[in-house]
Amino acid sequence: MKLRTVESVADIPADQWNACANPAGFNPFVSHEFFKALEDSGSATDRTGWKAEHLVHETAKGEVGGIAPCYVKSHSQGEYIFDHAWADAYERAGGRYYPKLLSAAPFTRATGPRLLVRPGVDVEEARSLLIGGGMTLCERYKASSFNVNFPNDDEWRWMGEQGMALRQGQQYHWENNG
Repeated sequence: MKLRTVESVADIPADQWNACANPAGFNPFVSHEFFKALEDSGSATDRTGWKAEHLVHETAKGEVGGIAPCYVKSHSQGEYIFDHAWADAYERAGGRYYPKLLSAAPFTRATGPRLLVRPGVDVEEARSLLIGGGMTLCERYKASSFNVNFPNDDEWRWMGEQGMALRQGQQYHWENNG
C-alpha cells in the first residue's frame, strides 16, 4: 500500500474517486464532480486559502483504495465551523493557529463521509493510513491541528476511538409546518 498527496482532484480519475466516495448511493458533496467544480471555479484554491493536499491511499494493485479530501487552510472561512474565538485565544496564548489542516467538503455543512474508502478495501486499515497521513501533513506544514468537519456518525465515533478529540455542536432547526 502507498499513500500520496495530490494538489488537484483532477489528478485522480473521476471513476476512481467516485468508487471511494459513493459506493452505496450518491452524495453530491463528496463526488469528484463537486470538488472539481470548486477547483475549476477558483473557489477552493491556494489563492483563496484552500490549498489542496488530498490524501490518496493506493492498494497493492495500484487502484485508489481511499481518499481524504484535505486542505491546508490559512483562515476559517467557508467551513461553517466558527472557530475564530479558538484561533484568537490560541494566538493570544502564544500559539499559531494557522495554518491548519482540514478534511471537509468546502463551503458545505452537510454531514457525510470524509475518509472515503472503496468497497473491498480494509476500512480500518485505510482510515488509519489516511489519518496518519493527515498527521504527517500537519508536521510538514507546521499546522496547529488536523480537523475533520461534518463527518458521518460512523467516522466520528471511529476517530474518537483512535484518540482524536471530538467536536460537538448544537444546531436549531425551524420547520414551517404550514
